[in-house]
Amino acid sequence: MNNAFITAIRSPERPVLAIGTAGMDIVGRLRGDQLPRTSNPAQIRTSYGGVARNVAENLARLGQPVRLVTVVGNDHAGDQLLRASAEAGVDVTHVLRNSQYPTGTYLAVLNTSGELQYALDDMRAASALSGEYLRQSEGLFRESSLVFIDANLPKETIRTVFTLARRAHTPVCADPTSRILASRLAPYLSRLFMIAQNADEASVLCGRPISSSNPRDAMDAAKCLVSEGIQVAIITLAQFGVVYATSETSGHVPAIRTSIVDPTGAGDALTATMLFSLLNDINIDDAVQLGVAAASLTLRYRGAVVPDLSLERLYEQ
Repeated sequence: MNNAFITAIRSPERPVLAIGTAGMDIVGRLRGDQLPRTSNPAQIRTSYGGVARNVAENLARLGQPVRLVTVVGNDHAGDQLLRASAEAGVDVTHVLRNSQYPTGTYLAVLNTSGELQYALDDMRAASALSGEYLRQSEGLFRESSLVFIDANLPKETIRTVFTLARRAHTPVCADPTSRILASRLAPYLSRLFMIAQNADEASVLCGRPISSSNPRDAMDAAKCLVSEGIQVAIITLAQFGVVYATSETSGHVPAIRTSIVDPTGAGDALTATMLFSLLNDINIDDAVQLGVAAASLTLRYRGAVVPDLSLERLYEQ
């Protein structure tokens, strides 16, 4: 199958417009059993994160022009994040600086096997990314090959994204980000080109429980989302791989066996690789396999984005 069904995507020479969150990641991996109400020995690292920012950096490292629209604080963390993102190749010209909230922060605790135990995030800065700010930048939508959003955006801002994208005839792709935020995308399923989500997030959007250990169940959910109008539905199942569906095909790609160093950003790497592949006319089956390879590489890296990511590395993987 080729990508003939993807009629709305424009030339890959046009930039992807990534709209959503950016922040600092603080990730601690326990060195032993977790003990409550005391300090636990761990390996702790910091890096730059945020779903939209991670997707943007992965795209830039793959060679895809990309613009980031996000909000960071008027603080040292915001300065560092913008500098590092620009050095990676991301256009940060349209990032909004805000004095009301600090640059976003994501705090995660991993067990000794590298699996996420719990996480906290402070993404209040995203509330400053208003629909009015996007309307003032409407030309970005007309100039873009596609739009990517994460669901940390305020509801009114998400509504504006779809309005401006429809007016510009630019397809929208999305990541629900979390089970709590997934419902923000529910009104727009028929207007989404691609969605990349995990089983918990898909459960919200499909209206029924989906087991991450049952690929057949997840496949039914992906097909359900396609029946709602989504052209490409991706559901990640952690160690059970990825399922995908379009109106013409569906499939299941098992996970690549790998030791987990840090799971942060693995899903964002898969999403970015899918977007890059679809823009560059790589068929959907190969695109998902490349996405799984990108996720596997990221799982083995202590950070949210592999710095030497390339299409060549993905094919080798």
